Amino acid sequence: MATPPVLSHLNPSKPKPKPKPKPKPKPKSQSQSQSQNGNENGTGSTTKKLVSGGLAGMIAKTITAPLERLKMLSQTSALRTATGVASSSSSVSSVSSVSSASSETVGLLNITKQVLKSEGLSGLWAGNGTNLVRIFPAKAVVFGCNDIYNAALTSSAPFSSPKAISALAGGLSGFTASALTYPLDLARGRISGKGVDAKSGEKLYKGLLSTLTRTAKEEGVGALYKGMQATLVGAVFYEGIKFGTVGILEDFGGGVCFFSGDGDEDSASVQNKVARKVVYGAMGGTAAGLLTYPNDTVRRLLQLQGSKGTNTQYKGYIDCVRCVYKEAGIGRFYRGIGVNLLRMAPNTAIQFGVYEFLKSAF
Repeated sequence: MATPPVLSHLNPSKPKPKPKPKPKPKPKSQSQSQSQNGNENGTGSTTKKLVSGGLAGMIAKTITAPLERLKMLSQTSALRTATGVASSSSSVSSVSSVSSASSETVGLLNITKQVLKSEGLSGLWAGNGTNLVRIFPAKAVVFGCNDIYNAALTSSAPFSSPKAISALAGGLSGFTASALTYPLDLARGRISGKGVDAKSGEKLYKGLLSTLTRTAKEEGVGALYKGMQATLVGAVFYEGIKFGTVGILEDFGGGVCFFSGDGDEDSASVQNKVARKVVYGAMGGTAAGLLTYPNDTVRRLLQLQGSKGTNTQYKGYIDCVRCVYKEAGIGRFYRGIGVNLLRMAPNTAIQFGVYEFLKSAF
């Protein structure tokens, strides 16, 4: 009987070829990641971005509220050292009062003492409630729209530079958010940028609704939009510089690892992504705050003009710049810059870190 042939594929002596290892994927740039996230239905959903951005803004603003209050009082000089409370209506928050007030007025320690003496510890958080009402929709729009604008620009812009796209998307997001929430920003500015009445000891502006109502009643509905032009211009440059800086850092340092994850690659990936956002966000916010600070001083002065206790009126943005420069030179535009730099790094670091964490966790 003939022996059956041995099938080659059943021959155990012939080893199977080993599969080739798959190449490791290259780290994606910020623009590529955001474009992909914008098309996903999970962590990249629009609702999740809006809620995450709003919560991130609220947490960051509450933590840094005392520094924000001191910065605004330094900018507007709404307190006088001599009395420890807001001065009379002839000088509170007016540009003309700054030159006649004591040089100690602009000192951070003196302003802190005045606030604690006249308003107590809670005075450092004055206006924070109003700011939270404003900041949730504002930051929700900023972060949510930034991802949306970034994805749209990545797919349709006539240029392909991730850095330019990040900056442009950030600027458009800032403009959109400021335009939608401006009256709330003005109310917050008046509550935080004012002291207390010298005669009654009561705050000149208290809650959100009372501030908006009082402003519209005493100055007209149009007063709710004082300083809007400066705010919109500042928002475009501030958010553009902030997100643009973060985009540049992501492109150059997107693969930087702060955590090993102890073998859990998914956990390490999330942790490193959040850590990078914290570090890069702090750097982007500091750069944006420093470069746009003079405009921020001007917009605050424009917001307070015509308010209770302020006699100074400006004809517009250019007139305000001219008056401020004439009063104390270029340094007047940077009054309060020190405390603002202390505020900006943790403020934006918390915003970016919490936003990225919430997007990844839920």
